[in-house]
Amino acid sequence: MTDFTLNAQARTDLGKGASRRLRRLAAQIPAVVYGGDKEAQSLTIVAKEIAKLFENEAAFSHVIELNVDGTKQNVIVKALQRHPAKQFIMHADFVRVVAGQKLTAIVPVHFVNEEAPVKKGGEISHVVSEIEVSCEAKDLPEFIEVDLAKAEIGTIIHLSDLKAPKGVEFVALAHGDDKAVANVHAPRVAPEAEGAAE
Repeated sequence: MTDFTLNAQARTDLGKGASRRLRRLAAQIPAVVYGGDKEAQSLTIVAKEIAKLFENEAAFSHVIELNVDGTKQNVIVKALQRHPAKQFIMHADFVRVVAGQKLTAIVPVHFVNEEAPVKKGGEISHVVSEIEVSCEAKDLPEFIEVDLAKAEIGTIIHLSDLKAPKGVEFVALAHGDDKAVANVHAPRVAPEAEGAAE
């Protein structure tokens, strides 16, 4: 079991200019933590540290121990803003975890047994790569598994077809949105190939 910990400092120098200076001169990024019964707090985090933490996909769906100037609190990541071209993290939002209170989090999707429909001549399209879930922190899954072993050509797999882990519900489904997760379709044949066959 990996421990997810991150050190941060309280930030008093606020505003866009201050955030830019922070990134450029101090190799740090601005962040904010909110939720629970406390005020939102602006933070700075060493850019290298946060980049290393999120190299591990599991960090996105785990409770992280955030150490702010020696005070520890449990949080989950709510949003990461990345540079559009270079993909490094520019800003992070964290939400405090309160025992017994439900939280919402984005959890990655893992597709398994993809070779089964491919062997039958199908092609797989992944419609989503992550799903928003609602649960208590103790029930937060590392990922949601989508098993394609029995998928036939023409199959569309929806959220309602997935088995949610115990204590977890899919947010979209709770709002009546049974979105597609993946589909298996027949290969698209290029028109030139058809012409050559004639």
